[in-house]
Amino acid sequence: MALFDLPLDELHAYRSTSTEPEDFDAFWSKTLAEAREHDLDARFEPVDTGLSTVRVYDVTFAGFGGHPVKGWLILPASATEPLPLVVEFVGYGGGRGLPHGHLLWASTGRAHFVMDTRGQGSAWGGGGGTPDPVGGAPAYPGFMTRGLDAPENYYYRRVFTDAVRAVEAARSHPLTDPSRTVALGGSQGGGITIAVGGLVPDLVAVAPDVPFLCDFPRAVTLTDRHPYREIGLYLKTHRGRTGDALRTLSYFDGVHFAARGRAPALFSVALEDQTCPPSTVFAAFNAWSHGDRTIEVYDFNDHEGGGPYQEAAKVRWLSRYA
Repeated sequence: MALFDLPLDELHAYRSTSTEPEDFDAFWSKTLAEAREHDLDARFEPVDTGLSTVRVYDVTFAGFGGHPVKGWLILPASATEPLPLVVEFVGYGGGRGLPHGHLLWASTGRAHFVMDTRGQGSAWGGGGGTPDPVGGAPAYPGFMTRGLDAPENYYYRRVFTDAVRAVEAARSHPLTDPSRTVALGGSQGGGITIAVGGLVPDLVAVAPDVPFLCDFPRAVTLTDRHPYREIGLYLKTHRGRTGDALRTLSYFDGVHFAARGRAPALFSVALEDQTCPPSTVFAAFNAWSHGDRTIEVYDFNDHEGGGPYQEAAKVRWLSRYA
């Protein structure tokens, strides 16, 4: 599909109509405080991958509810002093995959932590290894409507909490420098990055690419592509629950986390992206509260966005911060 959303000049001015809950900050403070009642218990087990330029650790840490969450920590093989840290979150349906799929950031001389996404890892890539032990109310297949009946039950409450704890776990390793921590990811990983940017106050930079989980009121009515379409199909069956669903989703909307973003940010957007429509990305970008913010625009791309071009842009951009 060619351009289907607002013209670019209107995108730069667009603001979401998503209503921020009055208790948004209290909800997340309570959620994170409850998670921190559990010992982080971050464990780093060396893995023999056959790779000579990096050292790899199989990581387990306690996420939401104290549940074990997996990750990879990948370091340059020559590392002897604490390094700038890149924490990465992955796209919808994917898991942490295999270590040799994550060589870019260690190749730049940084420590690289890749978080597994609970319950995911069976749709693409090299798989995942983190179950989600929490059940929920009736849901449409996928993850978008799991626990949609209440903010306390919603799936992404657990995922975003895991992500904050992932930053804490990665920072606990002696070869990472907590004062030079970056969060980044694409699609779902971009949405998680924005949430972490709003919940972790001392990151030095964030880089969300074609981010998902932003501006739910517009996204669910503008695109019929999955994963957003899962919400519409759920509401097609559960008639009359739209208001309740949007209230739950408002606690997880990237627009509201962006309003709390305290680090420089490099976003990217694709103007033919039907999975994460451009206006929903600009809704978060325009709400980002830190003054140092930039967005790369890919005019004729769909959800693949900038691909390797955006990776190169991030390598250049991050050299200013970590």
